[in-house]
Amino acid sequence: MHVTESFKLRIFTEPQQGATYDDLLRVAKATEDAGYDAFFRSDHYLKMGSVSGEPGPTDAWVTLGALARETERVRLGTLMTAGTFRLPGPLAIAAAQVDQMSGGRLEFGLGSGWYEDEHTAYGIPFPALKERFDRYAEQLEIITGLWGTPVGEAFAFDGEYYQLADSPALPKPVQRPRPPGLIGGTGKKRTPRLAARFADEFNLPFVDLDTAADQYERVAEACRDIGRDPGEVVRSAALVVCVGKDDSEIADRADAIGREVDELRLNGLCGTPAEVVDKIGTWRERTGITRLYLQVLDLSDLDHVELVASEVAPQL
Repeated sequence: MHVTESFKLRIFTEPQQGATYDDLLRVAKATEDAGYDAFFRSDHYLKMGSVSGEPGPTDAWVTLGALARETERVRLGTLMTAGTFRLPGPLAIAAAQVDQMSGGRLEFGLGSGWYEDEHTAYGIPFPALKERFDRYAEQLEIITGLWGTPVGEAFAFDGEYYQLADSPALPKPVQRPRPPGLIGGTGKKRTPRLAARFADEFNLPFVDLDTAADQYERVAEACRDIGRDPGEVVRSAALVVCVGKDDSEIADRADAIGREVDELRLNGLCGTPAEVVDKIGTWRERTGITRLYLQVLDLSDLDHVELVASEVAPQL
């Protein structure tokens, strides 16, 4: 069966750049009040670029558990949780608990981990790429296996890196058979194959149209190879957003996040509401995406969140 759904805008935040839980809560509540579909955050422990990162990182799963109780409607998730950060069994427990705490609003994004400096900064092992991906594949098997095991039955797994024996496979998430799973990235071989097996949604962050179109087709081909309908996998993208009512407001918002307007127009969603609507239309036509994650980098600018909701979203 094909996925059929209306186009959805989601807010995506990068709190490692410098944000408290209270900052995230304000944006999450604004996201919900403005009518967006979901609020997502990154899963990082170290800032990137020239910002200070103060007052320091917040943990993604602690945050999601709290937001699950302080929001009512928006879906919640990570782009993406790093597989290097957590053992798959405890991660399955944490995610199932957040799904319960939110009344079934969790979306589960998992990646292999990539940012070596944050591992060094906080004493997290960072294996070579092949091992990270091998572990990632096993983690996907384990987490989906734990959630999919019938209540009262045990789960076991004997992999190269992880072994589970006689696991009660509890707790279960509210959503059955499991929360929607997100996989993403531009790897040309293993990533599409894993997406075909495990993904309900495939996400491409911060890439150009040609790269996106090619990668979505690789995922579709990987689905066909295993007899899965490619239409079952939602296509989504993440792009930085910088919208203003006029050139002055656009320039101010670009300056606030340390970016140049011309670069943002090229690589993100930058411009007036009409310009941004046109660019989103091009993405939809070329790639077939039905969800777009708007990377909001200035978490103090709630007017920005509301502007996109009132001036962009209704035209989609």
